[in-house]
Amino acid sequence: MRFDLPVLLYGAGREARSTRAFLKARAPDLKVYVTVDSGMADIDGAEFISPEDLNAAMAEQRFGTIVKSPGVSRYRPVFAVAREAGIAVTSNLNLWAETYREGRMVIAITGTKGKSTTATLVHLMLVHSGLDAGLAGNVGLAPLEIADRNAIVVFELSSYQTADMAFRPDIAALTNLSPEHTDWHRTVERYYADKLNLIDHDAPFPVALGLAARDNPLVLAALRDKKRLVPPLAPFLVDRLDVAIARSRLKGDHNRDNALLAAAIALKAGATFDGIIAGIKAFRPLPHRLEDHEIGGVTFVDDSISTTPEATKAALAAYQGRRIALIAGGHERQQDYRELATLLSARGVTVLVTLPVTGDRLATLAYAAAPEVEVVESATLDAAIKALKARAGQFDTVILSPGAPSYGQLERPGIVFSNFEDRGKAFIRMAEAEFG
Repeated sequence: MRFDLPVLLYGAGREARSTRAFLKARAPDLKVYVTVDSGMADIDGAEFISPEDLNAAMAEQRFGTIVKSPGVSRYRPVFAVAREAGIAVTSNLNLWAETYREGRMVIAITGTKGKSTTATLVHLMLVHSGLDAGLAGNVGLAPLEIADRNAIVVFELSSYQTADMAFRPDIAALTNLSPEHTDWHRTVERYYADKLNLIDHDAPFPVALGLAARDNPLVLAALRDKKRLVPPLAPFLVDRLDVAIARSRLKGDHNRDNALLAAAIALKAGATFDGIIAGIKAFRPLPHRLEDHEIGGVTFVDDSISTTPEATKAALAAYQGRRIALIAGGHERQQDYRELATLLSARGVTVLVTLPVTGDRLATLAYAAAPEVEVVESATLDAAIKALKARAGQFDTVILSPGAPSYGQLERPGIVFSNFEDRGKAFIRMAEAEFG
C-alpha cells in the first residue's frame, strides 16, 4: 500500500478503527477520509465524505486507496468505479498480510457455521501446547490489532473476508458449507465461490475439512488435489478426545465435529495431544451460543448468534429429550426452512413461536409438516415471551435460535435490535421478568 496518497475508510467499525491506528503509526501526516452508509463515522482525525459524494471524490482522485470493512459488499458498483479510476481497494486483513505475513504460520478457518468455535479451540490447543499463538479475525483481535505479536496466527474468517483475501494461509480449514449472506454476495453461487476462495488454489498448503464438508462436490472441486487433505484422526485418538469432549462445555454433535476438526488442525500445526486435551477442557462457550440460564424452573437457551437454519437444527439436537419451545425468525436472506420444519416434532418442539420476517415462512411450513406443534406468530420478542408465559406447562426448555440475522427485528413496538447481542440480552431480561 502507498502511504503518499490519501486513504478512504469505507466503514467505521472495529476494523476501520484499527486500520486508522495502523495508518497513523505508519504515516502520521497521511490524509484519511471515512464514509459510512448509516450510523456514526467516529474515526479519529478522518474527514467524512458522504456516500452520495463518493463518485465525485473518485473522479477528482481525492484518495488513492479504499480500505473496505468486511460488512461492506465488494459487489457494490462504487468499487467497480474505483478500480476503473485506478483506485486500489483493499482490506484490514490484506494490509496485515502485506505488513506482517512473512515469517509467521497462518491458520485460516472458515465455514457457514462452527468457525468461531473451531478457531477458538485451535487457539486454545496451541497455547496449551506451549506454542506462541494468537487469535484474530471475527473472534479475538482485528488483523491489524494482532500485528506481529505471535509466531502463529489463527484467523477466523467470514465469507466477506475470504472473498477479499489476497494471500494464502499455511493451513486452511472449512467447517461446512450452506447458503448464507446472499444480500452481501448477491447470489448463493457467489457466496459459495467467495467462501471457497480460501482453499481454491493450486498451491499445496494442507486443508482440513469438517465432517459436513468432506463429501460436498463444490468443496472437492475447489480442493482439486485430494493430497492436500489433512488426514482424519486415528480411531484411538478420537476415543480419547470423545472422553474429553463429554467432560467439557461443548454441547451437541456439531460441537463434537468442531472439536475433532480443531484437533486435526492443531496436530498439523505442531500441537501436542496433551495440549489438545487441555484446550478442550479450557473451552468456554462463545457469548450467545447455546448459553443456558435457569429461570423459574425453566431452561432458557440464548442462541441468538444463530443466523441459519443449520444452526437452529444444531441447537435443537443439543437438547434432545427436552420439551422445547423454539423462538425463530428474523431478517430475510432467502434461508430454506423446509428441513427444519420437518424436524421440529422429532426434536421435541412442542411450541414454535415465530418472529418476522422469515418466521412467516417457517410458520407456514410448520403448519403442514408438524401439525402437532402449536405455532404462535408474534410481531416482537416481547410478545413471544408473553405468549410462552401463557403456555408455561407445555415445555421445560425455551430456545431462542432464530436461524436468521437480527437486522430490523423488533424487541417491542418501536424498538429495533441493533445486533444479535442485544437480541440475546433482551431475551434473558424478558425471561427473568416473566418467569423469574
